Amino acid sequence: MHKKLTLTLLFFLSFSSLDAAYTLKESKRVKSKIDRMPKNKVADMKRIPQDPAYYADQIKPFAKKKQKALDKQFNQKYFKPWTISKLDIPKKDFGWEVRFVTKKRIYRAKGSVIPASVYKKWIKNANYKSIDTKKYKAITIRRTNVKALPTATAFYRDPRRTGEGFPFDYNQNSALHINIPLHVSHFSKDKRWAFVRASYSFGWVKVSDIALVDKAFIKTFKNGSYAMVIKDNLRLYDDGKNVSIVKVGSLFPISNNGQYLFASRDSKGRAHIEKVKVTTAGIIAKKPLPFTAKNVGMLAKEFYGEPYGWGGSYECRDCSATTRDFLGAFGIFLRRNSSKQALDGKKINIRGLSKKTKKKKIIKKAEPFRSLLHVPGHIVLYLGEYKGEPVIMHTYWGIRKKDKTKLITARTIITTTEPGKERADIREGSKLINTLQSIVNF
Repeated sequence: MHKKLTLTLLFFLSFSSLDAAYTLKESKRVKSKIDRMPKNKVADMKRIPQDPAYYADQIKPFAKKKQKALDKQFNQKYFKPWTISKLDIPKKDFGWEVRFVTKKRIYRAKGSVIPASVYKKWIKNANYKSIDTKKYKAITIRRTNVKALPTATAFYRDPRRTGEGFPFDYNQNSALHINIPLHVSHFSKDKRWAFVRASYSFGWVKVSDIALVDKAFIKTFKNGSYAMVIKDNLRLYDDGKNVSIVKVGSLFPISNNGQYLFASRDSKGRAHIEKVKVTTAGIIAKKPLPFTAKNVGMLAKEFYGEPYGWGGSYECRDCSATTRDFLGAFGIFLRRNSSKQALDGKKINIRGLSKKTKKKKIIKKAEPFRSLLHVPGHIVLYLGEYKGEPVIMHTYWGIRKKDKTKLITARTIITTTEPGKERADIREGSKLINTLQSIVNF
C-alpha cells in the first residue's frame, strides 16, 4: 500500500510541476482607446503592395562576418547597464522633465490645467538629491513603461492645439521589454519607483516591475547565447496566469540544454532565473536572425498595421520603437529616439537635394530592410523600390496639411516617400521627401 501511494504521489507531483511551468504562447494585445484613433488612408496604401514580403527579394547579401560583429556590439550595449560603475547619462539629456513641467503649463487629457502644487509633489518625490546613491544592478521582470517623473499620471501640452493632447503623454518616456538589464540610480521618496538606466532609455519604472540581480544571476543570464521573439504580442504565463505581454524585440538567453531563460522576482525584490516552455514553432529564434528574404518579409509583417503608441504606450510602438525592434532581431542595436538612431549607423546626407535627385540617391545608396531614412522627429525603414519610387514602412502619426492640422494615419503603414501627394490639402514643404535629411546604413 505504502509503495503504491508513494508512486501515485510521485506521478502527481511530476505531472503538477510540468503543468505549472512558465509558458510563452501566441496571444493578442488588449485593445484600448489607442485603437479608436482615426486611421485615414492615402492613395499609396491602395496603389502599392502592402505586404512587406513583396519587397524582400530586393535585399542585398549581408556579410555574415559583419552581421556577427554588429550582433556582438548589440550584446555589449544591451548588457552595458550591468557593467557601468556610475550613472552615465549626459548632462544635456538630464533634467528635461523638470524644465518641461515648470516652464509652461501642462494639462490633463480632457484639457484641465495641472496645478503647480501637483507637479511639485512629483518633483519632490523624484528625490533627485539621491541620484546614483544606490548603483544597484537589476532587470525587468515584465514589459514596463518608463516615465519621465515618478507618477502614473499622464501630462500633456494644451490638447486644443494641433499635435498635442492624447496620445502625446510627455510623461511616457519609453517602454522596456521583459529581460532588460538595468542600472538603478536611486528610488523615489515613496519607494514605489526606481530611476533606471537601460540600454536604450532611462527614467522611472515601477519597483514592482524590476528585480535586483547579483553576480551569480548575471553569470547565468549573460551567457553569450540569446534568442529574440519574432512573433508580436506573445504572452508569458505562469501556470495559466498572465505574467506579461512579450513583444517582438524581447531577448531571452538560451541555456546549455536549449531552454529559454527569464527573470522572476521574489518577495524581497531579488531576481531568480526561470525557464520557459515554447510549444509553438516560429515565435522565437536564435539571434542574430539570418538576413534572408523570407525572414525580413516575415518579421516586417509583424509590425504592419499596429496602432501608433507614443513612447511605447498602450503596448504599441512609435516610429523609433518599430525600427529598433525590427533591426534588433538581425543583431543591429538602436537607441530610443529617432535623433539618436540617425547616429547609430553610417550616415549619408541627402538634405537640400531636389525630389528627383533625393529619390534616386535613396534607391542607389539605401539597403532594403536594413537602412533607415531620417527626418527630425521621424524615422522610417526603407523597404526597396516600386516603379521607380522608394518605398518605406513607418509608424506614422499623420501628414501635415496646409491648414496646419494633420491627416491622421496613426499606425504602421507602407507608403512612398510622398504619402498623400494626390491630395490638394497636403502641405508641400512638409512632405517626407522634402524633409528627409539622411540615409542611415548598417
